[in-house]
Amino acid sequence: MNFRAIKAIYYFEMARTARTLMQSILAPVISTSLYFVVFGAAIGSRITTMEGVDYGSFIVPGLIMLTLLMQSVMNASFGIYFPKFTGTIYELLSAPISFVEIVIGYVGAAATKSIILGLIILLTSYLFVPVRIAHPFWMVTFLVLTAVTFSLLGFIIGIWADGFEKLQIVPLLIITPLTFLGGAFYSVNVLPPFWQAVTFFNPIVYLISGFRWSFYEVSDVSVAISLGMTLAFLFACIAIIWWIFRTGYRLKN
Repeated sequence: MNFRAIKAIYYFEMARTARTLMQSILAPVISTSLYFVVFGAAIGSRITTMEGVDYGSFIVPGLIMLTLLMQSVMNASFGIYFPKFTGTIYELLSAPISFVEIVIGYVGAAATKSIILGLIILLTSYLFVPVRIAHPFWMVTFLVLTAVTFSLLGFIIGIWADGFEKLQIVPLLIITPLTFLGGAFYSVNVLPPFWQAVTFFNPIVYLISGFRWSFYEVSDVSVAISLGMTLAFLFACIAIIWWIFRTGYRLKN
């Protein structure tokens, strides 16, 4: 394992975050704070509790997950797309490093940035609502697994995309709607039976449900199922990346 190469890629990507601090950190935190004001204050005044939890506190895991999913995908996709756009990807592919080291460097940096941002939003939430973390270990586990999984998905999108427009398609048109419809701001149990059944086809439901359980011990599905779905998605992304580097899809041409 070429740890020097991994460190070089990792530090380069982390330095890019420092150069765009306003866009990378401050903007998502400000956006999430507005969610607290709108959903926590305006809607929370009409919906006092959800599943026995104060509504303002109930939406905290959903807001963290919403930001985590979006930032993981966007950080990883932009990270690998720019070398393709500038042509430096060929220097990377011809260097004496394996695709595993390339993926660890880019995905590790994207996941680290997302985790830091998620923790900042968690701390920010204490300014608005009371937050209780019943299972800190599982909270961190779901946080890390989700960040890594969606950073891998972003890496795949960055390789697949052949233009800046395509980098935005999946995060804005697929992940964001699925997150809003995945129980980020409500419990699936409040839906009619038919829509509950439809909602369970949304993979984001399992991520948010397991993450919320680690806070308040309330969930829409079994925690074991949530963890299993997260791991299944993780291994599916790893398999796709392995196939991409084996075949050279969108890399060698």
